[in-house]
Amino acid sequence: MGENSNKDNTQKSWSDGLKAEFRKIIWPKKDDLVKQTGAVLAVSVVLGVLISIVDTAVQYGINFFIK
Repeated sequence: MGENSNKDNTQKSWSDGLKAEFRKIIWPKKDDLVKQTGAVLAVSVVLGVLISIVDTAVQYGINFFIK
């Protein structure tokens, strides 16, 4: 019976610690979140275009040497 009470205390202290850590989180404001999301999307599009260009160039070069 003593084992169960120890387990309950451990789980309770773990959940209390988790709640305390969640209270420390500083969530971003809506404006900051929109700006960061826009930046991520812009960088993703630019990198996608650059990768497409490099891929097309490499494919053209390989086809040139094969034929």
